[in-house]
Amino acid sequence: MENFKEITISRKLNVSPEQAWKAWTDPKEIAQWWGPDGVTIPVCEIDLKVGGKLHIVMLAGKELGPMAGQRWPMQGIFKEVKNAEKIVFTNQAIDEVGTILIEGLTSVVFEKDGGGTKITVTTSAKGKVPQAPQMIAGMEMGWNQQLDKLVENIG
Repeated sequence: MENFKEITISRKLNVSPEQAWKAWTDPKEIAQWWGPDGVTIPVCEIDLKVGGKLHIVMLAGKELGPMAGQRWPMQGIFKEVKNAEKIVFTNQAIDEVGTILIEGLTSVVFEKDGGGTKITVTTSAKGKVPQAPQMIAGMEMGWNQQLDKLVENIG
């Protein structure tokens, strides 16, 4: 199993770059689509500025069977913030006591595309604990589900 992975995924949204930006930067909007299928977001805190912090907690729903009720926190720091153009942030999957399980970097680019917006997400993950390769193995599927939820939520 891999202990490092980088993926790039794009989606076309039928909204303006400004609306797509809001979906990625407004905690209330993020809570509507972040996380793979079967996950809700009880905590979403964002300080949207270079050096600002990001903290999201994903909660596994009953649809996920034996994983139901598990909390999957993540944290990060914004490295680049260009309104309606690009955001870059570190990403760390952590456990409930703050131990870093996986760390990486995520970049989201917003490009006007006809009457909509093309978003391109490039994200990486490097494992820091023995169970990390199993978590990394599901990364691409999870991001695809998450971006599909974004498309369903905002267009």
